[in-house]
Amino acid sequence: MMRIFQTTLFIVLGAIQLLAVQKSQDTLALIYTRGGGFKADKIVKYKTIGENDLSLYCFYPDDFNPGDSRPAIVFFFGGGWKGGSVQQFFPQSKYLASRGMIAICAQYRTAKQGAEPYECVEDGKSAIRYVRGHARELGINPQLIAAGGGSAGGHLAACTATISDYDCPEDDRSISAIPNALVLFSPVYDNGPQGYGYERVKDYYLSISPIDNLNGKQPPTLVFMGDRDKHTPVETTQRYQQSMLANGNHCQTIIYPGQKHGFFNIHKSKQPKYFIETAVKMDGFLKTLGFISGPATIHEWFKDQEGTE
Repeated sequence: MMRIFQTTLFIVLGAIQLLAVQKSQDTLALIYTRGGGFKADKIVKYKTIGENDLSLYCFYPDDFNPGDSRPAIVFFFGGGWKGGSVQQFFPQSKYLASRGMIAICAQYRTAKQGAEPYECVEDGKSAIRYVRGHARELGINPQLIAAGGGSAGGHLAACTATISDYDCPEDDRSISAIPNALVLFSPVYDNGPQGYGYERVKDYYLSISPIDNLNGKQPPTLVFMGDRDKHTPVETTQRYQQSMLANGNHCQTIIYPGQKHGFFNIHKSKQPKYFIETAVKMDGFLKTLGFISGPATIHEWFKDQEGTE
């Protein structure tokens, strides 16, 4: 009888705990979900290749007017070149739009569409070219276009500034695919034998690995890394920065102790700490380059999204 009672009590307590967790999740603010509950203001198709239509999800400032020429940033989602969601950087995009920028989240082909990593790079370069080539109709300053991304998306962003191969044959190559700044979150730098994804790119890794293609012409770069990142070890991060600085390029790397790959993703952590901290640093970096002005407003902005005072 005692064993039956204990078993019943265990089941009841487990059910109560499960209900508490579900209630907590149900009442969680949308900012903590993938995409933050945000929707793009405009969706623009930038490329059709085979059966794949690829689009740009554009976030505009509330005070945007036709004829404006705003600074912009193009974000690429992570997912190991295998998958991922274009919504990953919707929260960062919405915040930067509140700061006066046009923020864009770009689709690109992944292994789900049968794409190889070099084709992901091709799409990344196409996206930057499209934004620059259509800057006037998008309301963008073509001289103030940053690229950003996380993990494999950080790799794509870095590749737009480092890799000379893998241009789409249909692209207008007179338009530069090189961004004016980079904001990289847990980026994959090294695709060599000791780096990420080597087995998938070993036949051409030297032509797709950002750390092997630094030529002194890279734009100012901000990097966020955790010191427990298994895909890009601290040693690789430091080597990338040292090479950038030795070439006379600006590279600011911020390493977060105890953090793993993708620590900045609020929809995974359900905690605002690193989303806010990286947003503050990103804001300051873009301010030094003339993309935005005034003090960061991320704390106030986040409270509004969270529904707190």
